[in-house]
Amino acid sequence: MSKDFPIVATDPGVTRQVLADHPDLMMVSFRFEPGAQGRLHSHLHVQSTFVKSGRFVFSIDGKSMELGPGDSVIIPSGAEHGCVCRAPGELIDCFTPRREDFL
Repeated sequence: MSKDFPIVATDPGVTRQVLADHPDLMMVSFRFEPGAQGRLHSHLHVQSTFVKSGRFVFSIDGKSMELGPGDSVIIPSGAEHGCVCRAPGELIDCFTPRREDFL
């Protein structure tokens, strides 16, 4: 349960909280203030992102797209990706396998 996991500051204007965890899958909430960024990075995990609220410009392997409430995207393993928050909001990300570095 999410109440069992702390809210962690990750980047300026960004917090993270694990919502559910299993060795094969992890669900995580990221909250963004306007202008905050999820810096470009890559990892071995396959990631799905659901925009619960706000507006975000995502970059995935050099391609940009703007996403809003109700939109979702799959980020393949190894793809370089990041986002910039245009309106304050929350992203719900799932990772497989789980992100051990978030525990």
